[in-house]
Amino acid sequence: MTMPDGLRAARLAVTLAALAVGGAFALAGGDDTAAWIWTAGALVQLVPLVRATVRSVVRRQPDVDVIALLAIVGALLAGEPLAAVVVAVMLATGEALEDWAAGRAERSLTALLSHAPDRTQRRVGGVLEDVAVADVRPGDRLVVVSGEVVPVDGVVLDRAVLDESTLTGEAVPVVRDAGQPVLSGVTNIGPPAELRATATAADSTYAGIVRLVSRARSTKPPMVRLADRWAAWFVPLTLFVAGGAWAWSGDPVRALAVLVVATPCPLLLATPIAMVSGISRSARSGVIVKDGRGLEALARVRTVCVDKTGTLTAGHPEVVDVTLFGEVSEADVRSLAAAVEQLSAHPFAAAMVAAAGSAPLPVPTQVEEVAGEGVRGRVEGRVVAVGTRAFVSANGASVGPADPVATGVPGDTVAWVGVEGQVVAAMRLRDPVRPEARRTVQRLNRAGVARTVLVTGDSLDVATGVADAVGITRVHAGCTPAGKVARVAEEQSTQPTAMVGDGVNDAPSLAAADVGIAMGARGATASSEAADLVITADRIDALADVHHIARDTIRIARISAVGGMALSGVAMVAAAVGLLTPVAGAVLQEGIDVLAIAHALRALGPLRRRRPTPAIVGLSPPAAPNPTRVGG
Repeated sequence: MTMPDGLRAARLAVTLAALAVGGAFALAGGDDTAAWIWTAGALVQLVPLVRATVRSVVRRQPDVDVIALLAIVGALLAGEPLAAVVVAVMLATGEALEDWAAGRAERSLTALLSHAPDRTQRRVGGVLEDVAVADVRPGDRLVVVSGEVVPVDGVVLDRAVLDESTLTGEAVPVVRDAGQPVLSGVTNIGPPAELRATATAADSTYAGIVRLVSRARSTKPPMVRLADRWAAWFVPLTLFVAGGAWAWSGDPVRALAVLVVATPCPLLLATPIAMVSGISRSARSGVIVKDGRGLEALARVRTVCVDKTGTLTAGHPEVVDVTLFGEVSEADVRSLAAAVEQLSAHPFAAAMVAAAGSAPLPVPTQVEEVAGEGVRGRVEGRVVAVGTRAFVSANGASVGPADPVATGVPGDTVAWVGVEGQVVAAMRLRDPVRPEARRTVQRLNRAGVARTVLVTGDSLDVATGVADAVGITRVHAGCTPAGKVARVAEEQSTQPTAMVGDGVNDAPSLAAADVGIAMGARGATASSEAADLVITADRIDALADVHHIARDTIRIARISAVGGMALSGVAMVAAAVGLLTPVAGAVLQEGIDVLAIAHALRALGPLRRRRPTPAIVGLSPPAAPNPTRVGG
């Protein structure tokens, strides 16, 4: 039973006033007047309750609201208006507590929605002009003064000191030097910084997060109506106990007392409060939970499949070596590879474009990208293919004799470059493993995750190097997007499985897993759209954080509901044998509700941070978890 917060608050005020004013008349000897006032107060709660119950019956999904309805109606028919109004106050108070908790839990999400700027300054020649953020286009030079929010994704042109806590949850200054990317939604806390826009506001990171948050706010978790699933046995049980008490004692008041204490507010209120609180707590830890189903599924996960690039590694690779096989110069190889890669969203594409230097790149035509394999196109009249060895070979190119992997660091990734049917070079890229990746795997294992599996499109040598560095023993290498789906399905056949990834090629496996978790939320990417949870923080240990939060939230929700219902069961027995009057039962049930809801609010509790916090992030590159630098 839901309705606007204002109406719920008004009903609480009216029912409380009816209880108090009626009590005053009763103390003054006006019993008849008190009875009418209490009856009116009960009817204020009864009308919407009848409406909600009728709707549930029409849908053939009767829920536990019917017990509250029977309690109020039974009290009025039995001449117990005080008991009826106390039950009404109990329901109205519970709804008000639910609204308060939901409002508190939603503050983190609301803060995201209200953070987006609507104006910015654009440099045109030597003049700054104030423009709407919606009018910014890729290539525009923007000036972000101290204290302002970066309006669109871009590249820093000089140097910037930023507060990225809105996206990452870490209130630590981050230094971005010239050429480094900066995401919309972060705040400039240093001197005025210039950047070149790389996306419109609608296509930028922050807009994507806002869309995810809006979806999260509009979706109802399934455990919110856990009470409805339990109604199939709880409602008949309550009616059986109430009828048995009446038949055994011959006193209908005992049946009424049973109905009063059986009103299942712990299920109706404590469970959704715990779930909403868990979603808010996840947002504070840098994870947007789109749907409560994702949080519930994550708590059951026993296998976690992870992608490599951008997930276990930092996602900011660099070209460290170019091996030539033909007569094409290294400068031309870099330029041709960057030309076809400049339109790709793959993390390696940005590295190749950066490796080409500052010279203008040719504009490619007939560009075709195969997720997880490579990209091909025509550049200045020549067909250029860049990608895996198999991809380049499939385009009719003969592969050179040298194996650049053999001379590189374990974990390096090689991108092969073919021009007009001949392999002309191999570009070796290195992407350092995230320093917190090994600790994250260990935390997941301690938390009950039995298997952590690396599923990647890279070669076995590259994948094994990264897996060894982070403590993963099971590796599936050389996987296409369809292959990743197959590996996830294989794991799902034995136990609940999560998939964690960040690329377009991960989207099918994210959608196929019991729970999909995307890294980054960089705009409206396919992976973010396919996932159930999106890690907005640029760190993999947020995965262990949200897994802990999910398990904690579900545990608290179940204890709140089951504990509250157990206490109600004891009270039902007491009422059936005549130890509780309807009024006393209503007061006792109110106390049980408060205990259950108070316990559910524990899901809002802060998660203890286990990672070190440096003074400034970005001044030096992160160290690898062991002396051997690995990546891909």
